[in-house]
Amino acid sequence: MTDTRKKVVVAYSGGLDTSYCLSYLRKERGFDVISVTVDTGGFAPAELAALEARARALKVLEHITVPARDKVYAKYVATIIRGNVLRGAVYPLCVAAERVAQAEEVAAIAAARKADAIAHGSTGAGNDQIRFDTAFEVLLPGIPTLAPIRELGLSRKEEYEYLKKEGVEIDPTVEDYSINTGLWGATIGGKETHDPWREIPEEVWPSKASPETPPRDIAIAFEQGLPAALDGARMPGTDIVAALGRLDAEYGFGRGIHLGDTVIGIKGRVAFQAGAALLLIAAHRELEKLVLTAWQRFWKDHVSDFWGKLLHEAQAFDPVMRDIKALIDSSQERVTGDVRVRLAPGRFHVTGVRSPHSMMRTDAGMYGEKARLWDGRDAEGFGRILGIPGLLAHRAGAP
Repeated sequence: MTDTRKKVVVAYSGGLDTSYCLSYLRKERGFDVISVTVDTGGFAPAELAALEARARALKVLEHITVPARDKVYAKYVATIIRGNVLRGAVYPLCVAAERVAQAEEVAAIAAARKADAIAHGSTGAGNDQIRFDTAFEVLLPGIPTLAPIRELGLSRKEEYEYLKKEGVEIDPTVEDYSINTGLWGATIGGKETHDPWREIPEEVWPSKASPETPPRDIAIAFEQGLPAALDGARMPGTDIVAALGRLDAEYGFGRGIHLGDTVIGIKGRVAFQAGAALLLIAAHRELEKLVLTAWQRFWKDHVSDFWGKLLHEAQAFDPVMRDIKALIDSSQERVTGDVRVRLAPGRFHVTGVRSPHSMMRTDAGMYGEKARLWDGRDAEGFGRILGIPGLLAHRAGAP
């Protein structure tokens, strides 16, 4: 007898929403379910094993784990660092970069398995649904995308109770918070994040640094705009990010809250712990100030901000993203040097920067003290000429 059941591939994080999807699509919709967990750096081996066990308890046809830490760094995080990309000047796009990489991997497996449908566990009120939908539409045109949580309009409490009846136990705190952890940081949504006046409780934050932790200096070496060594030890950029993440857990310097505009038009608020991201961007920006011209930084910052906007708003596959990346990459040819950063409980700051391509040269002059490439008469004439447009406008009646 021929098996007529259809196959669906589900982007599976192991959390409440996607666990519900596995059971619902199998029991209520009659699919053979293939669960795919794309690890972008947020899971320990034991956690991955637990996710697979949960998926199998939910009777999936097949479970696949895809390692994608290197991919998300190379394709997206590297450009975020080089571009100093911060959404709303505070948020380093922790989730957006990961979702695109995850969607790409899940779509590849759906194509290889000749799936009849592809699914995600996003709600109808967030950015992730749009990121998955647009990626699947581009990569798998004609294959339907299912989103049971969005379609059914379920509350997290309803999902929790459904899975409990199915014999699947999930940490009850998931009723209140949705936490996403990856290479580039952790985000927290739920409860207090829905009210812009409410503070995030201390116990919810991933790191809880002691105020007694002594200050510490670290040194990061950059090569062409990307981290290449930490405290003199050369290592891949992903390992540097992971090491800085562990320091964030010790010092707690990566906390932040982002309130801004979502893809779907409403305001959104998310808490995040992303010390590696914030520290690397701050260090990289300071190095750029030393080696790039003012106009290089001006235009690079403008196009980088737009690149980040498009990544955040589910436009990662627009060809303009590659065009902008080419400009960003070109600007980084001389962004090589060392940055010293001091860590303390709850904060960090850059204390020094050096580069073989430094444009801060004592043979040109020392700001506020002595000029070497011009004399007083040159400065006097420069000031007079620079003021001419304002002078003429003032004479013409400008306020």
